[in-house]
Amino acid sequence: MDKKRAIAGKTREILREYQIRPAKRLGQNFLIDQNILHKIITAGGVEAADTVIEIGPGLGSLTELILNRIPAGKLYAIEKDQKLVAVLADLLAGYHNLVVINQDVLAIDWPHFFAQHQLAEVSVKVMANLPYYITTPVIMNLLESGLKFKQITLLVQKEVAARMAAAPGGKDYGALSIAVQYHSKVEIVADVAPTVFIPPPQVDSTIISLYPYRNPPVKVSDQAFFFKVVQAIFQQRRKNIKNALSNSTLFRLSKEGIMEGLARGGISPTLRGENLSIAEIAQLSDILKLMAVEQN
Repeated sequence: MDKKRAIAGKTREILREYQIRPAKRLGQNFLIDQNILHKIITAGGVEAADTVIEIGPGLGSLTELILNRIPAGKLYAIEKDQKLVAVLADLLAGYHNLVVINQDVLAIDWPHFFAQHQLAEVSVKVMANLPYYITTPVIMNLLESGLKFKQITLLVQKEVAARMAAAPGGKDYGALSIAVQYHSKVEIVADVAPTVFIPPPQVDSTIISLYPYRNPPVKVSDQAFFFKVVQAIFQQRRKNIKNALSNSTLFRLSKEGIMEGLARGGISPTLRGENLSIAEIAQLSDILKLMAVEQN
């Protein structure tokens, strides 16, 4: 195959040439629609001197478009599948600013990765067409790393994107909504049909951009305790907040203490957690933390 031709739009040809069959166990669904690829690039705000980390480059369709956008930048492509690493090295051999890394993204220690590649003082963007089964852990590993990525643009399962962007009061709003929105501003870009993949997945997808905050939108006295409260509230999301908190084993507070904390926060004990904003949960968390300290 002539490697000078663009990879985008040549997926079937590449699969035949390199005798590759998409691995179901790795969640491999290769994006074949050039319009969608360009939507991802546009959403990612890729500029000439950017440093970009691409997770799961696959056959390199998005990779090549990113490289063409960053002649003065650098791209780190993290791919778990050794066979695809060899394909990427072959198809993209002419690019001086590409580093292909054969590693499971879930095994990456991001602070160590940044130190290893001298990225501490660099503004870094992340882009990915994520296998659906690793979407949530990959996103949370990035957001909880303590590193201030400039932007994270992902193609994910539509249902997961809806949960990340959900506002209080709906069925999609939950622990994932709060965790992602505590760390970043969430923007839904566009929905994507299964027909633009080989093989087509069983669900629709969504392009989503996350803009990590330098400081969270709410202040809490103890972040770990805040997320324990979030977990307790949504572990039993059909229960009202009084019962959800009282039944939790994540912290030790009596039912009377829970009721007092809710009263101090001006929160009705009959509300469900899905009706509380991040700010209200943050306030309640600080109250319950103080009460827990007072009890000990």
